[in-house]
Amino acid sequence: MENAQSDNLPGYIGLYESGVLEERIESALRGLESCKFCPWNCGINRLADEKKVCRTGRYARVTSHFPHHGEEACLRGWNGSGTIFFGRCNLRCVFCQNYEISQRDAGSEVNPEQLARMMLELQENGCHNINFVTPEHLVPQVLEALPIAIEEGLNLPLVYNTSAFDSKRSLQLLDGIIDIYMPDFKYWNREKSKKYLKTPKYPETARSALREMHHQVGVLKTNNDGVACRGLLVRHPLMPNGEKETEKILQFIASEISVETTVNIMGQYRPAGKVDANKYPELNRPVSRRQMLEAVRYATQAGLLNLI
Repeated sequence: MENAQSDNLPGYIGLYESGVLEERIESALRGLESCKFCPWNCGINRLADEKKVCRTGRYARVTSHFPHHGEEACLRGWNGSGTIFFGRCNLRCVFCQNYEISQRDAGSEVNPEQLARMMLELQENGCHNINFVTPEHLVPQVLEALPIAIEEGLNLPLVYNTSAFDSKRSLQLLDGIIDIYMPDFKYWNREKSKKYLKTPKYPETARSALREMHHQVGVLKTNNDGVACRGLLVRHPLMPNGEKETEKILQFIASEISVETTVNIMGQYRPAGKVDANKYPELNRPVSRRQMLEAVRYATQAGLLNLI
C-alpha cells in the first residue's frame, strides 16, 4: 500500500469542471433506453421504468446511508466510511448475508437530488469517503447525482463497493470518477458460480472487471493519515469447500493484476439467505480457522505483498 499526499482533490471534480462528467451522464442516460449496464444485457427501457433481472427501473433504491465503522481500517478511519446501501442486486447469491436488501424490496426509490443529499450528509458527518454498496446496476443513477452534490461542495473520494459482476462499459464510464474500487472475487469455477450465484459468467466477468479497475486506479494509496484515497482493494470472501477457488483467485491477482494489490481475505462467512441443512447443505457451516490459514499460505506463495 503506497502513501500519497492528502491534499489532492478527487478526479471527478476536474471532470465536472471540464464538462466530461456531463458527457458521461448523457451517454449513461441514453444507455438506459436499452439497458446493458451489467453483464445480463437485458436491453429493457429503464427510462420508462421497465424492470428485469435487477428489478430496478428509472431510479435507484436505497436501503440506508450512514457512517460505517465496520469497513477496512483504511476506509473507515476514525469517522467512518460514508456508506450508501443500494437495494436489490444483479446477482442471486444463495448465501447472501444481506438477503433482505439484495433480493427483496427493502428501501425506497430516490431521485438524483435525494441521492446527492445523502452524499452531502455523509460528508457533513465527517466521513472519509462516499461508499456505494452494490452499485453494479446503478452507474447512470450515481453519475446523474454527482453534479448536484459537487455544486454543493462534495469533495470526498468515491468508493465503488461491488460484487465484480460489472460490465466493462459501466466501468469505463466511471474512469476518472471512482477513486477506490473495492470488488469481491467470490468464485473461480463456472459451475459453482452457476449453482451459487446463478450465473456461470461470473468468473470471467470478475477477472475482466479487476483488470479494468486496476488499469484505472492502480494499487491502493493512502494519505498522510493512513486513509485510502485512490486505488484497488480486492476482497476475497472464503467459502466452505472453497480452497481450490481461493488458490486460483489469489494466483490470478498476483500474476495478472499485481503482487502489490491490497487483498482482504475474509473469513467471516456464516450460513444465510437460502442456505440451511436442507438447501445447500454443503454451505451450511462457517469457514474453519484451518481454511483461513491455508488461504494466507496461498497468498504468500503467490507473492502477494499487501494482505489486510
